Formats: sequence, structure tokens, C-alpha cells
Amino acid sequence: MEKNIPSVGFQGEIGAYSEKAINLYFSKANSKPYKTFSDLFVALENEQIDLAILPIENSIEGSVNESYELLLKSKVSVVGEINVKIEHCLISHHGVNKEDIDVIYSHTQALGQCKSYLKKMGCDAVTTYDTAGSVKMIKEKEMKKAAAIASKDASKLYDMNIIEENIQDHEDNFTRFFCLSNIPTKSTGNDKTSIVFSAGDVAGALYKALKEFADGGINLTKLESRLTRKKAWEYNFYLDFEGHIDDENCKKAIEELVNLGSTVKILGSYPKSNNKL
Repeated sequence: MEKNIPSVGFQGEIGAYSEKAINLYFSKANSKPYKTFSDLFVALENEQIDLAILPIENSIEGSVNESYELLLKSKVSVVGEINVKIEHCLISHHGVNKEDIDVIYSHTQALGQCKSYLKKMGCDAVTTYDTAGSVKMIKEKEMKKAAAIASKDASKLYDMNIIEENIQDHEDNFTRFFCLSNIPTKSTGNDKTSIVFSAGDVAGALYKALKEFADGGINLTKLESRLTRKKAWEYNFYLDFEGHIDDENCKKAIEELVNLGSTVKILGSYPKSNNKL
């Protein structure tokens, strides 16, 4: 391994969109694939890799639930973000026509991003653990009546045929990825912060919580509620805002949240993505 080149883990097979995010985010990196998101987190927590790239939300299908659940439990920090344009292809063996396809494999997010296309195809859609992994599977198992939804890069990597390009339901299709580390970042002056908090079981709790950010002149960029799965109809709130957790106004807003009875977890502060949508 070359000196000073970070080892960066991702979920999926070589050729996955997560690996594309690594290639876009880092000038140089040694990519390492992991079968599951849990495996990826374990590797980072045990310092088997320096960093990890994690898909967090898609502009069509919304949040990646498992990613948020693992972030909530883990001690790793979000230290960066990147937005990746997603352009799906229908991929199969050379010599196979569209009419020959009986079943299509891909990751659940990719299948969700191509719902209209799949409906028109009228064949079975089967969820797998990865987009590129689906291409690899149908190649290795010589599944001539099957296709996969994945990237153009995956088709080239596994020497498979693209039947049709840009099959996602919406052209404006992006996935936002987090970069994760065991070491938190320092302020750059152009940062964002992601937190999880509970609003507390009192009247107007959420309003009071958000008011602390408004009073501090802090711009909120995302707010999402998610069931805690611990108690019926109990929610956690996932919040992104502009600023670093070390900034005085951000510190004060968090302190006031705690004073209101909220439980707060800082997922991380990180430089804003410089690749605009």
C-alpha cells in the first residue's frame, strides 16, 4: 500500500456507486469492498481501514434507513459529504436482447429509482445487496435470461452488455454520501453538522428545539423524523445545519436542546460538499 494514501471502505462490489463516490472524493485512495454496511462499520471501528464511504440519502428514494440506524449506534464521525449523479443501466450478457429478460436484479435503492421502467418491462425484480454485485452474479452464474441494474462502469468492469442506458425514473437522480472517520474534523469556516435528537415529551417541544437554532442564526438544511423502534410513536429527529459543532452559536443551540430535555447525538461536523447539484 502506498504511503499516505488512505484505505477507504465501502459496501458492495468493485464497480459499485459507492466506489465511484470514493474516486470522486479522493485524489488517491485504496478502496476496500465489504459485503454489508455492518461489516463496513466494524472494519472502521476496529481501524482496519482509515475511512469509509456511506450512502445516506437519494434524491428520488430518500434516506438509506440502515445507514442512519448504524450511525446512531456507532461512535464514528461524519467528516465529509459528496453528491454523486446516479445513471442506471440495464445490463446483461452479450447477445441477450431486452425481450429475453425474465428477471432483473439490483440493490433495493436502485430498483426503487427505476420503478416506472420496471413496470414497463413487466418482469420480476429481485433485491440483492449491491448494484455491481448483481452484474457480477449474473455473469458468474451465466444467467442468460437475467439482467442487472447498475452503472456503466460496472458493465465495463465485468465485460457485460448494456441493453439500455439512463433507465432511472428521473434524470435528476443523485445520491449523497458521507465520509466517515474515527477522528472528528476541525472547523474550516464552511461546514455543516449532522445531529440526532429527541424533542422531549412536552407540548411544543419540537418548536422550542428548532427555535434555538433560529435564535442563533443557524440555517437548517435538513430535518427528518424517524421512529425510534423502542416505543410506539416515539421519534428521533435527524437534523443537518450550517456551521461546525465548535462554533459558539452551534454549541449554545445544542446546550439549549439538552436543557429542554432532549437527548442529542452529534453525528459529525464536516466541510460542505463542493460538488454542486
